[in-house]
Amino acid sequence: SFSSSSSLTPLFVSQDEFTCSVCLDTLTDPVTIPCGHNFCLKCLTDYWDQSQVCSCPQCRHTFTTRPELNRNTLLNEVIKKLKKTTLSPPPPQNYAGPGDVECDFCTGKKFRAVKSCLTCMVSYCQTHLQPHYEVAILKHHKLVDPDRNLKEKLCEKHQKSLEIFCKTDDSCICMMCVVTGHNGNKMVELETEREEKQVSDVSVVREVEANKKSFTALIRCIEETHRKLTERIREQEKREMEKAEGVMEQLEKEIEELKRREAQLKELSETKDHLHFLQMRATLLRESDQTGLTDSSNECHWGLQSLSQVLSLLCCVLVPVTHSQISSLVFFSLLSDFCPLTLDINTAHRYLRLSEGNNKVTCERTKTEYPDHPDRFDYWPQVLCREALTGTRCYWEVECSGDFMSIGVAYKGLSRKGDGKEYILGNNDKSWCLRCYHSQYSVWHKHKRTVISAPYSPRIGVYLDWPAGSLSFYSVSHTMTLLHRFNTSFTDPLYPGFYLYLNSSTLSAPRLVTPVVCHL
Repeated sequence: SFSSSSSLTPLFVSQDEFTCSVCLDTLTDPVTIPCGHNFCLKCLTDYWDQSQVCSCPQCRHTFTTRPELNRNTLLNEVIKKLKKTTLSPPPPQNYAGPGDVECDFCTGKKFRAVKSCLTCMVSYCQTHLQPHYEVAILKHHKLVDPDRNLKEKLCEKHQKSLEIFCKTDDSCICMMCVVTGHNGNKMVELETEREEKQVSDVSVVREVEANKKSFTALIRCIEETHRKLTERIREQEKREMEKAEGVMEQLEKEIEELKRREAQLKELSETKDHLHFLQMRATLLRESDQTGLTDSSNECHWGLQSLSQVLSLLCCVLVPVTHSQISSLVFFSLLSDFCPLTLDINTAHRYLRLSEGNNKVTCERTKTEYPDHPDRFDYWPQVLCREALTGTRCYWEVECSGDFMSIGVAYKGLSRKGDGKEYILGNNDKSWCLRCYHSQYSVWHKHKRTVISAPYSPRIGVYLDWPAGSLSFYSVSHTMTLLHRFNTSFTDPLYPGFYLYLNSSTLSAPRLVTPVVCHL
């Protein structure tokens, strides 16, 4: 500020009154344009030379013709005198530093932006922001804190600010998008959508925390059950070993006693004295009745029924938990529903030969002379089992050899006569199957094929939960691997069935291996 050198009242003038709004420095060769604003002659000339529209850099007033620029002599003299008194350059702390948003209108060394305009999509320092407070049309622009990512807030299609959230398309859009491409969609303000999503995020976090606590408790329960089960097995093993050792000791005594009697009987059989023979034989029989032999088979029992019940209960808890370390326990749970199967010779195609008590079927090149029967497959090499499975849960296993075969279940209404592909297991709405072709798996239903990517195993487990409408196929080796699960609603009894190609065979009876132990 400065004051006049007379007895008049001092005149205070702000330094900003003599600052060029383009270079933000004190005016040099000041010129005044028709709208009344002042600029450096060079700054204004360069600004208009780079712009297609001739307008005021401060108030945006547009001129139809480029005004002639003449230096404002009076203003120039005032500035000269002011420079000799109190005027000084703008304070250095207003310049943009590292991390600051720069003013888009400053030339040369830029000032720090104090606001960003979402309508103009540029940032302003305090000086260049003034028109937004003074010009009526600019007062309606949306000002926000300085933002260096303004381009991200522009619609790529219309280059307008993103102001609306389209819930239908799950995207931020501009007002032009509202009119041109999102008519009829459900839309809300950005702030409203953010509040909804934040509430949703909080709910998700709470649910995750709740699930985390549940799984933590489940893991602790499993670990505690495992510990107790291990202790019980060891205690049971110790008791049974003690019993076995007692039985062995008793057997050894009985063997010695039998050897002694055998020697006596041998000696007695060689005597020539009939009276001595009869008297000694009666004595030996009385001694045998008095001592007697222990029924070792009754003593040598394992008493694992209660332990099996614990295992079954534990498996029922663990089946929903997918973890490789408990696959053997899942195996126990499935085998607890084991169902023995026999192949129905009345359904077997004549190329199929049944053996091993109708538990094995082989596809051969020569026909077997089966009698005619309405249930027999007459074209496709297929066979069904005798057992009708309904209203219960059943598990069975199949051992396969050969390059091509299908394992599945079917309603009794599956057509047996004719050469149409719709009569093949899995190619209709009356059957479901797992197909093995050159060690590759696929599942079929209604002639729809789904390829399964899994390591090949010749041993396949099938689990049918008829009440729940679930049919699962497992690859069985040292672990259980779920290949596929059909989820449907069964309406009739199901019959396990097989489709075989030449030189293929299947066994419906399981081959149980250690450590699988269960009551079937």
